Amino acid sequence: MKLKIKKGDVVKVIAGNDKGSTGRVLDIYPETLRVLVEQVNVRAKHTKPNQQNQTGGIIHKEMPIHYSNIMLLDSDKKQTRIGIRERESNGRVEKVRFARTNQKDL
Repeated sequence: MKLKIKKGDVVKVIAGNDKGSTGRVLDIYPETLRVLVEQVNVRAKHTKPNQQNQTGGIIHKEMPIHYSNIMLLDSDKKQTRIGIRERESNGRVEKVRFARTNQKDL
């Protein structure tokens, strides 16, 4: 399944423990329908000492959340759904994402 949300988009969490928080999409996992969002769903991970982390201890890191729990923010910082329209440039037809709220390209 192809997701309409891309890496680098600014999204808002609409469900779950971090409801209402916003962040930038860091990574997308389409096979599990999950998205990694900056500073959202931060969990503590206990690690042993290793080459990268000499002391070990507790590391806080973001964990993926399901993509149905987020919505894209448009240029006016409002939640929006995503539409796709075709635009012709240089004789080629390309698909462009746009915000349904204000009809502007993303």
